[in-house]
Amino acid sequence: MAAYALPAMAAWAALGIALTWARLPGVALAATVAYGGLYAASEIAGRRRLPPPGRSWQVPQSMLIGASARRRVVVWGALLGPGFATRNPYAGFWLLPLAVAAMPGLRAGLAVGAAIGLAHGTARAAALLRDVRDRSQPATHIDALLKAIYWRRLDAVLLAAGAAAAAAALAA
Repeated sequence: MAAYALPAMAAWAALGIALTWARLPGVALAATVAYGGLYAASEIAGRRRLPPPGRSWQVPQSMLIGASARRRVVVWGALLGPGFATRNPYAGFWLLPLAVAAMPGLRAGLAVGAAIGLAHGTARAAALLRDVRDRSQPATHIDALLKAIYWRRLDAVLLAAGAAAAAAALAA
């Protein structure tokens, strides 16, 4: 868990400092309204889904070939824990940096960034551990499809909620 959570906390805390240093919370809130609204509407409509922004890059095999188990965990944790360098099929992930940028000061940006990093890194590690434990019961294609539909719908609801909260903050 620590190999994922600690690098994620450090990366997100640094991002929190960098984004709040710019002091653009109004711009971040407006971007949150636009981004969250666009992707939520796209997902809720369900007809023509917009692909989530992200990277299709995963951990290069050259970094892992011949590496010890400990080194593989460190490499995976450092790259997968923060979530910036790897593919994430949910548009909601990219709302998180906007939320950090909307914080009113350095301390808030640092705290929220570190909290997001801790949560994201821990969740990625927990999912990996769950998948390793559940290898005896392989999921069917239908199971994977139903799970993806559920999480995409939840992502859309959370994007809509984030956009509404940002709009309310802008109006206040």
